Amino acid sequence: MKKWIVIFVFMIFYCSAESKTLAIGTGVNYSNLTTAVKDALPGDTILFKEGIYQGNQFISNLNGNKNNWITILAEYGRDVIIQGGSVAWMMSNVSFIEIEGFIFEKQTGNGVNIDDGGTFSSPSHDLRIENCIWRDMDATGNSDQLKLSGVDSSLIRRCHFINGSAGGSQIDMVGCHNNFFEDNTFVNAGSNCIQAKGGSSYLTIQRNTFTDGGERSLNIGGSTDLQFFRPQGVTYEASNIYVYSNLFKGSIGTIAFVNAINCEVVNNTIISPGRWTVRILQETVLPQFQKCGNNSFINNLGYIGNAATAEKSINIGPNTAPETFTFSNNLWYNYETPAWKGPNNAVTHINSLVGADPGLKDAMNDNYILLTTSPAIGKGLSVKYPKRDFLNNQFSLPPSIGCYEGKLGVKVDEENYQPDEDTELYPIPANDYMKLNISGKAGETLILSINDLMGNNCNYSRKFSLSEGENSLTIDLSGLNLLKGMYIFSFQKGIRTKYLNFIKN
Repeated sequence: MKKWIVIFVFMIFYCSAESKTLAIGTGVNYSNLTTAVKDALPGDTILFKEGIYQGNQFISNLNGNKNNWITILAEYGRDVIIQGGSVAWMMSNVSFIEIEGFIFEKQTGNGVNIDDGGTFSSPSHDLRIENCIWRDMDATGNSDQLKLSGVDSSLIRRCHFINGSAGGSQIDMVGCHNNFFEDNTFVNAGSNCIQAKGGSSYLTIQRNTFTDGGERSLNIGGSTDLQFFRPQGVTYEASNIYVYSNLFKGSIGTIAFVNAINCEVVNNTIISPGRWTVRILQETVLPQFQKCGNNSFINNLGYIGNAATAEKSINIGPNTAPETFTFSNNLWYNYETPAWKGPNNAVTHINSLVGADPGLKDAMNDNYILLTTSPAIGKGLSVKYPKRDFLNNQFSLPPSIGCYEGKLGVKVDEENYQPDEDTELYPIPANDYMKLNISGKAGETLILSINDLMGNNCNYSRKFSLSEGENSLTIDLSGLNLLKGMYIFSFQKGIRTKYLNFIKN
């Protein structure tokens, strides 16, 4: 008898653990997303049949797990349109969710809104949004096609954003971290294609196409009311935003650094901005905020007309720290006035190419691949990232300038490659000590600090005198009483400060 009870219990558990498909549409069990998610469990698929569905769907606490994601899927090869409403979908406190194949259109507020429900310590996380289309917002104000607030560790890939609201962003982020945006297209934005602000950090934006991106194709930072920052108390709008191998065409300004620190814009191609290629701004002027600085603009190709040269293409606002920026190995060419003398020299330019026709294959027909005779080939600075170009070809060493690698078919030894100023910090996670390997010059001073994620020093600040070549330093953590979690390790050489994250076990 006991044997049969055990078998019966096992069968109940086994059956309940099987994933299921919950169909939405005419003649099936569910008519909309709100009703279907009430029965969804980890591992389940919510499948929309072909059709047009009304917006204003409100979802909260929908959570898969790391081994069993919940998939919200449009019927393959069919148009599944979420139309109208003040919002298409409003999702709060969700995790391990995959969304694929939908068209969102004609919302009057935001298109899709995903947030942490105002519980800043528990973000929505582990989301994948792929192969979706946002188009034709029915709004003119500060309305966003994809609004993310307190969303971490997520991926938005191969999506299309078309005709945003005149006063909004196509993707707007407040307090988001560790997210990837890759292989997307953005067309006809209002204010911005992508905006990352409110304490957003560690975002990678790579291999995207931006066409007519509004006021600023990328707003790296912004201006956020203090109560909305995630986490509270950070001293920047944006930090460690990585913009790699993208293609930009049009917009009034291409890249804006706004109350931003430690961000990298590397190997992008910028075509015909309306007024500025780069803006350096401080829109929140409060004593606790760091000045916009310590950002990098490297290996970028600017193919610009007279409209972007009247103010020398780089706009520098007050209360910023342009002297701490790195502008290196960029190519600047005015196709309307080739004798143009180059961009604003209020920042220091290293190894610029000015006035050299970059040799684009067919710029008149939007083909910006480099000809084999291009002076941009092999003239980039050797950097650790990006490793791949806009077409996912491997960059050579040294790389070409711009988002296209012009010297193809060269094998790179990525495993043994060390850039000019590489650093290695290990072990991670750490216990009582860490090792830092860093290159230096004889007599050069290095200042090391450890801070928590709020920017508070953890009673560790040390000064070292470096030797020529590779230096190996030991960092003793045993007396710091660090709790388990993530910390920021900073190292300063001269006016430059760089940062690495590490985890204490």
